[in-house]
Amino acid sequence: MTINQFFDRYIARYSSVPAVCYGALVLVLFMTVPFAVADIVQRHRAVIETAEVLARFEHRAPASSAELGRAAGDVPQGSPFLDGQTVTVASAALLQRVTGAISRVGGNVVSSEVEPQELHSADGFVRITATCELEQKALQPLLYDIEAGMPFLFVDQFLAQAPVPASESGRIRVVLEVSGLWGGSQSK
Repeated sequence: MTINQFFDRYIARYSSVPAVCYGALVLVLFMTVPFAVADIVQRHRAVIETAEVLARFEHRAPASSAELGRAAGDVPQGSPFLDGQTVTVASAALLQRVTGAISRVGGNVVSSEVEPQELHSADGFVRITATCELEQKALQPLLYDIEAGMPFLFVDQFLAQAPVPASESGRIRVVLEVSGLWGGSQSK
């Protein structure tokens, strides 16, 4: 007996088995179609989102509706470098800028220090350290004020101590190390 004869006898004896197998196969194929369509739609959306991100990076389209209303005048005006004829004057300008930012958010400057600038320093950055006390809710506006305006300033180090529970003021102590690039070092 050959294999073909075996299958012919089996199919003749159980005629409903091939019909059930065929029906199951058709059902599986019909169930695969929605998943395939969902995958195609998901990939299409991913392509569209990637194209939008690329367009934003290439400055062809704004990132959001909030940026549609943003005017070019919102860019801070002024020099990106610290002003001053000497590094000492630039350090004083940096210190004044940081203490002014602390005062604007209602903080008190406890101490401040200008980091010594070596004469052979090649990076051209002027650094100060300021210790202040302020409310916790004033931290974000303080950091934004320091880093968002002109000249470009960078918070290199940030340390905050939680308020002492016995203290009624609830103010926290913050140590900031801020640096800015001195424009006078570029002309040398």
